[in-house]
Amino acid sequence: MADVELDYEYLTQRALRRVVKDALNMTAELGATPGNHHFYIEFETGAFGVSMPDELRDQYPQRMTIVLQHQFANLVVTEDNFAVTLRFKGKESRLVIPFDAVSSFADPSVHFGLRFMPEPADAEEPPQAPPSPESAPEAEREPQAKEGADVVRLDSFRKK
Repeated sequence: MADVELDYEYLTQRALRRVVKDALNMTAELGATPGNHHFYIEFETGAFGVSMPDELRDQYPQRMTIVLQHQFANLVVTEDNFAVTLRFKGKESRLVIPFDAVSSFADPSVHFGLRFMPEPADAEEPPQAPPSPESAPEAEREPQAKEGADVVRLDSFRKK
């Protein structure tokens, strides 16, 4: 029998990433976040498989935090990633984010949060991007700062 050691830290990280996937799957199926839930999702913008407009990547070269609450569209979840359409400065942007790129996930409505260790950079194939649905309802979100991981004020999502 081979001398094998279990990497419990890795196994735990994978299991907790599944929590993020399941929460997003439920949200995609409902077409909105359930009840008062809303999600802050921080991700590494330079991580393998992240797809986002160049102007956003220039503005957020390391990390970016997005908020899924009232104003997001076309959330699609696959085995490896999720895609969502958000609006930045009035312009619609499609983001594809591998679960391995997610560095934190929080649902402030229930005081729940997760932080993740960076995934090893030895991926064999890029994750497949989910399809981008044709129609997207209006959603507004303003980026807050130029560097680092930023949290967006919830006021920017409230209807005026």
